[in-house]
Amino acid sequence: MTHEVKKLIELIWNAQKKGVKSVIATVVELEGSSYRRPGVRMLIQDNGKTYGAVSGGCVEKEIQIQANSVFRNKIPKVIKYDGRLRLGCEGIIYILIEPVIITNELNENFKIVFKNRIPFKSVSFYSITEEESEEFGTEFIFSGKIFSLNKNFSHSKKTKSFQQKFNPLFQLYIFGAEHDTVHLCKAASKLGWQVTIVAPPDESKTEKYFEGAYKFLTPPYEKIDTNPIDSHTAVILMTHSLIKDLKYLLSLSDVKPAYLGILGPQNRRENIVEKALDFNPNLSIEFINLIRGPAGLNIGAESAEEISVSILAEILSVIRKQKPIHLKEKSGRIHD
Repeated sequence: MTHEVKKLIELIWNAQKKGVKSVIATVVELEGSSYRRPGVRMLIQDNGKTYGAVSGGCVEKEIQIQANSVFRNKIPKVIKYDGRLRLGCEGIIYILIEPVIITNELNENFKIVFKNRIPFKSVSFYSITEEESEEFGTEFIFSGKIFSLNKNFSHSKKTKSFQQKFNPLFQLYIFGAEHDTVHLCKAASKLGWQVTIVAPPDESKTEKYFEGAYKFLTPPYEKIDTNPIDSHTAVILMTHSLIKDLKYLLSLSDVKPAYLGILGPQNRRENIVEKALDFNPNLSIEFINLIRGPAGLNIGAESAEEISVSILAEILSVIRKQKPIHLKEKSGRIHD
């Protein structure tokens, strides 16, 4: 959800400079099941614009109506939405609606944590009764520093609290610059991931070719900066050249990404790993076991677009620690 918060803060900050007021709606508690989990947010502005959603579309209109009083009196409120009575859903959600002011200091702190990939937290204070109260509101916490979204906010011991941790923005490093890279880059950016394209030094394409790319790099193989690749990063090798994939793999031997995949059939993976060990016999078993090839889930993907879905689905299953199955075969709730 980090990318959603980043986008909300940017929208609120830009709106403030134009004199547009903003309200944020946050799902703070859930009974039963719902389309999304607690912590999801929606932005409402007094010019009628909205961003984000807290459900599949059934609650958003009501939130816009309920936000009117928050705009008028600047007092946060909690509303309850019982999906069992209205649309046959199986859950009750509690939503905190609060006015938001982003101070210069808060905005700078957000820039720092996003740029430097620093985790941060938020705490939302609320009750499960539908009411207005200046004791409701949200605080963001950066390395011990606490910032409130509402200058009049002052919580008490009577309120409940919902805490949320935000990891660094998830990254996807794509090594390669062929046609299928374009589709994977575009699809991953739609998920809110920061996509870095690392192309061979002799590549003639530019960043404009890759819609949604955050960075486009063409370093020599021996000078690739792997420092940004961390545990919140997925890596995919898809140059369509065994030699180039091999060179990139060797340059990544010291990193521990959340996911490392190689495009192509299984024997291609084995071939690359075998040659990599010839060049560097000290490659760790842990690193070798991290390599997934062929990259992607078996969904019958054929086109570049479908292969992108297959790869992204596998990455999500790995980072969410889920075994891919049909949802109809899953017992209990969709979201554990």
